[in-house]
This record gives sequence, structure tokens and C-alpha cells, in this order.
Amino acid sequence: MTPDRTYFVYTRASRSRILYTGVTNNLERRIIEHRQGVIPGFTANYKIYRLVHFEVFADIRDAIRREKEIKGWRREKKLALIQANHPMWADLSNGLSPASSRKQQIPHPQDRVRDDRLFAGGRVATSRSETS
Repeated sequence: MTPDRTYFVYTRASRSRILYTGVTNNLERRIIEHRQGVIPGFTANYKIYRLVHFEVFADIRDAIRREKEIKGWRREKKLALIQANHPMWADLSNGLSPASSRKQQIPHPQDRVRDDRLFAGGRVATSRSETS
């Protein structure tokens, strides 16, 4: 693992709230690929363009683990995660810059509290005091 690498787990939504969760090392590039339909498949077919949730990781293994965790959730739990942080389902990719995203590093999963209510603004709160 390269120390300055950043990985993102992201969730995108269509207008009708069809969801897609993925992982990438370049969120800005991936957003463009989704919007332009560069990669044929699910997101292109269903026009899944809006970024509604993302988390930042320093280790690809942690990012992949989190992506699989979210993908394993029931739809209701995914909707609750998004709704808690972004009730208007605004597109978070507007004004997104890689430099500002890197500042929101998520600690190793063993160092954080695992509670879905602790998500805030596209990142995971690292202590209970951040959720008050």
C-alpha cells in the first residue's frame, strides 16, 4: 500500500433512487465515467448519476471490506444511511475536490465505533462525542 493513496466507497442514486455502491481510488474520475456512461452496464442503463454518500479510506482492503458490508445490507438500511446524512439527496459530487476529500481520512475499522447512526457528511464519526 502506498501511504498517500486514498480510496473511496461511494453510493450513487438515480432519480428514482435506484442505488449503486462501488469502490475507487479516484472518485472524481469515477463520477465522470458514470455520468458519461463510459462503462456499459447497470449504472449506465439506469442513469445512476447522483453521488449521495461516500467514505474515504487509506487502505484498499478496508475500502473493499466496507463496500461489501454496504452491498450486503438490506435496501432499508442503505436508505437510512443516506437519509440520515442527506435528507434532500443532493448530489455530493458538486464542488467535490480530491484535496478536500483526503482530509476526511477514516481510521482503521478496529479503531472506530461501528454504529450506522454515527455517519456524518460522507465520513464516519470516530467517537461518540462527534455524534452529539
